Amino acid sequence: MNILHIDSSASDAATSHTRRLSAELVDKLKAANPGASVVYRDVAVDRLPHVDLTIREAWLPDGEKDDALTATATRSKALVDELKAADVVVIGSPMYNFTVPSTLKSWIDHVSIAGQTFQYTATGPKGLLSGKAYLALSSGGIYSQGPFAAVEHLATYLTSILRFLGIGEVEVVRAEGVAYGPDQDKAAMASAQERIGTLVAA
Repeated sequence: MNILHIDSSASDAATSHTRRLSAELVDKLKAANPGASVVYRDVAVDRLPHVDLTIREAWLPDGEKDDALTATATRSKALVDELKAADVVVIGSPMYNFTVPSTLKSWIDHVSIAGQTFQYTATGPKGLLSGKAYLALSSGGIYSQGPFAAVEHLATYLTSILRFLGIGEVEVVRAEGVAYGPDQDKAAMASAQERIGTLVAA
């Protein structure tokens, strides 16, 4: 099993809910699959540049490329190759203003490449990837249900883009309401950890 592990929280490992949860997911996956390999990317620390239209030129097969286009092509190809090689993708992401951190969005923009991870067909787009994904998510409030569910663009967005790319099985682990006080924080993490145990043991 090849595991691609991505963290995106601006907080460190001691304080980040998603870093702790994604690490636990990877540890349990490794324990359940001896010999599994892990590629780790911390997009909050090793930040990717926001993409612009030059990424299209960088992926063109023909024509000369200057140093900037060559660097863009090399970086994007490495990210795409990592994703293609993964049997399982584990993404740790907190909710920032109802959605993903911009650093994680940059990674998504670098790997969502027509002709590489998806393609357009006569009947619409088709994902070119396969495998499974686990999302380790956290939020200060509760957005999976209740009055604020309409502004939940974290799990919904990540699930949608991964399925668009062909990863049909996406499991979500949430620690919600962590800003509601120590008791709720502890309960949210316990619930998320229980779900991890259930998911990996299944």
